[in-house]
Amino acid sequence: MRYYLLLLISFCGYSQEVFKPLEQRKEIQPLKIERVLKADGHLDEAEWVKAPAVNVDFQVEPFQGRKASFSSTVKLLYNRQFLYVAAILQDSIGKNSYRAPNLKRDYAFEENDLFGIAIDGFNDKRNALVLQSNAYGAQRDLLSFDDRAFDIDWDGLYRVRTHRSDSSWVAEFAIPWQTLRYPKTDGNKPQDWGINFFRVRRSSNELSVWSPHPRSMSPLRMDYAGKLSGIIPPPPTATNIRFIPYLLQVSKNSKGTEIGNSTASDFKMGGEIKWAISPTSVMDFTFNTDFAQADVDRQVNNISRFSVFFPERRQFFLENASLFSAGLAPVNEVVGGSMYIQPFFSRTIGLDQNVNPIAITAGTRFVYRSEKRNLGGIYMRQGEGDGDPFTNFLVARYSENFGKQNRVGAIVTTKSSPSNVATTGAVDAFIRFNDKFSFSGMGTMTQDSRNSQQGFAEYGQFLYKDNLVTLYWTHTVVSDDYNPEMGFVSRKNVLSNSQGVDFNVRGKWLPTFIRFWQPGVYTEVYHSLKTGNIVEQKLVSGPLWFNLQNGGILGGYIDASVQNLEEDFNPVGIRIKPGSYRYFRKGFLLASDPSAKYSASSEYGWGGFFDGSLQNVDAKFRVAPIPHLNVGLSWNWSKFEDVGVARETKEVNLLILETRMAINPRLQLIGFYQKNTTDNLNSVNMRLAWEYQPLSYVYLVFNTLNYQGVDATQQKQQSFLAKLSFLKQF
Repeated sequence: MRYYLLLLISFCGYSQEVFKPLEQRKEIQPLKIERVLKADGHLDEAEWVKAPAVNVDFQVEPFQGRKASFSSTVKLLYNRQFLYVAAILQDSIGKNSYRAPNLKRDYAFEENDLFGIAIDGFNDKRNALVLQSNAYGAQRDLLSFDDRAFDIDWDGLYRVRTHRSDSSWVAEFAIPWQTLRYPKTDGNKPQDWGINFFRVRRSSNELSVWSPHPRSMSPLRMDYAGKLSGIIPPPPTATNIRFIPYLLQVSKNSKGTEIGNSTASDFKMGGEIKWAISPTSVMDFTFNTDFAQADVDRQVNNISRFSVFFPERRQFFLENASLFSAGLAPVNEVVGGSMYIQPFFSRTIGLDQNVNPIAITAGTRFVYRSEKRNLGGIYMRQGEGDGDPFTNFLVARYSENFGKQNRVGAIVTTKSSPSNVATTGAVDAFIRFNDKFSFSGMGTMTQDSRNSQQGFAEYGQFLYKDNLVTLYWTHTVVSDDYNPEMGFVSRKNVLSNSQGVDFNVRGKWLPTFIRFWQPGVYTEVYHSLKTGNIVEQKLVSGPLWFNLQNGGILGGYIDASVQNLEEDFNPVGIRIKPGSYRYFRKGFLLASDPSAKYSASSEYGWGGFFDGSLQNVDAKFRVAPIPHLNVGLSWNWSKFEDVGVARETKEVNLLILETRMAINPRLQLIGFYQKNTTDNLNSVNMRLAWEYQPLSYVYLVFNTLNYQGVDATQQKQQSFLAKLSFLKQF
């Protein structure tokens, strides 16, 4: 550790690169026009010649403060129907060489040539509506809050088309005013908004922006944004309502001793209504809620002592998820340790304990967001499942903003059925002391009527991050009786402390193919809350970890663990008896450019595992010769030797094959295959998705699942569904 502290001192001058926002914000005033333009990526209308323009020329990566390698010009127009944004992005790689491994919506940020817009319609310097396009017109959109919480799966209604040539690519956006969020207006008074533009050029792995920000932040830090001035948007429409009905036909065939022998066919109707009551308030209604087209979960062979967290994939619950996401969940940046504590997790609604769907009769969600406070509520009524004829789910969320970028909040959840009423309450806070240093924390309690048990949990986390160093300290406590029936916790009866530090070391002395050296040390210590004994300790060090100029990674790590089992532990069916175990593991990771036509990554670890040894490989390979065709293969292999009571030697394989064929970003065929030797599981998912008009879809989905039951016989299930949805905006 002394080595890293000396390194920090020797490079401390670099931390000064975290500069303050410009005192005089950059500014652009768009030109108002009368006629409606066709967004086709060609910019051949005369209005674009007169449009005000700015340059996206401040380089954030790889050399903060330098001028961008290629010119990027952004123009703005607007009329009574749309805000128009056009980006002309110069390049020299040729029109067939722009990076886009696939054409999926909400593609991976780090894999694509892209242009993005971050709009702060309330000019509160905290929140942003973000719209992006890659060079082939695939859309990526999200909502950002304090550059800390994100609704990545929010889908906005807007049109973007692109045009590619050998010298540049062009993205033309037509954004309806109903999609944007801004203060009420009478249609005559000008408004000032926050706005920033950013470009990622993947062939050089370069990020450039219009309004400068330090590289320790993202373009979504709106206190660093420029100003969109003098814009006169129309008053919000009196009835800003989206109606999205659907028709669904499902056929299922099951055969097996566990799942039964049956053939069934079902027709279903339902839908959603989204009512934008005001620029700050939105009400959603859902009836006969259906998620049949949602992406399937990826299999995991869990060999840790933590419960596996599977992400939400259903669109209704993904929207505005950040407002209800109080708690500790290690996503998006280093947060320290392996603990998850979430009072509310939407996957507890509409799914039973075996992740089988349960019918949702109806539900509603209300969200209010303003500069000062946020309010949210969810009510869902679930049909028969888990032994109850019905279940009601209620969530209430409140948070108050104060100071520059601070907030405090509370959340309450109630799950009620004829057999039990379970309640969870929590209070949480986020404090940003300055641009580099922040604190987040939460205290939460649970209670249910079935056994009158009360449980509690809490966490506190300090995070320091600048251009050179990231430091964190995280403390968690979870009692054995803490049971958030509408939430998720990765481990109970535990008191844990996690600390870590890693560095972002750059310099001309590094080889040219290395962007920065990222050495780090991370520790985790877990005590039993009942006995006070240490149940797990871990020290991980990555002294040789390099991020490459092309986006790849070359790294090695060492992992020293102490495991004190107080009860049996059974990873992948291997029984390990209680006792104290000490072991040491090593590993390395090799990853190529993730945006290339051919990309791969491989992580290999070896060494001790409790009373035996373990080798494991996690390898991925992807072929994307053109953006319209993508094939990916993942292989996870583990070999246990002399492990457990029976001194078992066992190999486990998990194979995943994914394909995506796209005519364009709106018509795609997706295939997904999984094979897991742990339970002899084989599953296939085929999905044809056609967005025949914005946010209106046709889905054809085929699923098949084969696995070995507890009686060693094969269980088989097949289903086919056809779904039509239609969006009508009033």
